[in-house]
Amino acid sequence: MSSVLLLLPDFALILLGFGLRRQMHLGDHFWSGLEKLVYFVLFPALLFHAIARTRIDFAAAAPFIASGLAAMLGGILLGMLARPLFGAHLASEGHNRGMVFASRFQCAFRFNSYIGLAVAANLHGEAGIAAMGILIGAMVPVANLASVWMLARHGQLGVLRELARNPLILGTLAGLLFNLSGAALPVVAGQFLARLSEASIALGLLAVGAALQLRGASGAHLPSAFLLGVKLVAVPAIAWGAARALGLQGIYFDVVVMFGALPTASSAYILAMRMGGDGPGVAWLISASTLGAMLTMPLWLVALGAA
Repeated sequence: MSSVLLLLPDFALILLGFGLRRQMHLGDHFWSGLEKLVYFVLFPALLFHAIARTRIDFAAAAPFIASGLAAMLGGILLGMLARPLFGAHLASEGHNRGMVFASRFQCAFRFNSYIGLAVAANLHGEAGIAAMGILIGAMVPVANLASVWMLARHGQLGVLRELARNPLILGTLAGLLFNLSGAALPVVAGQFLARLSEASIALGLLAVGAALQLRGASGAHLPSAFLLGVKLVAVPAIAWGAARALGLQGIYFDVVVMFGALPTASSAYILAMRMGGDGPGVAWLISASTLGAMLTMPLWLVALGAA
């Protein structure tokens, strides 16, 4: 039960963000600016600071990343099974059935880095953040390539350019290079990054809550439920099985299972909109997975505690 209580402050921040957006009337520009600040400045600083300062067991990192990759590929393959569930009624309602599937398909495996880093920090402090950061840096390219591949017939996107400019990947790589160099952060630089890191998780979770949308299912309830089950149940189960098979223990085992249990990221909505997809449907799925994760992630934590 104590491990489950660790998630309550994070979920409370998400719900607070949801309420603030609807009660304080700060405007879409404010929340859009806040998400950009977190994404481009605060979270890269958090990742760099944690990874640069943490002793990393690189021998265990390979099976750790392999376990995360197994979970990701499992979500991708299971997500593809949802295609037949998007019935002909969508076309009769004026929807492009293939595009609706291609847009929502990514909700089976994309992950919310903000929540992941917050949970990792609660479980294992800076070591947890560093481990989650390494996994995020390795899995973001896989998630983006799979998502764009499915949407590729309906839009254009410079995938490699997007990956090269991804601030979470850049923050992770910079932290790893600094860690490998054996150098120590100057005191002032360390304090500066620590201040940014302290602000990142709370503001990131508020931004997650502010982005919640409870409309937009567009009638495709069965496939949406299937994709939610894949993301919140099947993917963490695959992560668990792969981690056990590869002999992971401790921090790496906990982090990879919770990585698998994360809800879908808002980047799925952004990509769907940029490529002419089903934005409202994806936004609803992201919100449903976030709210659903408030029930399923505590259960996975209980399972970790009993393992």
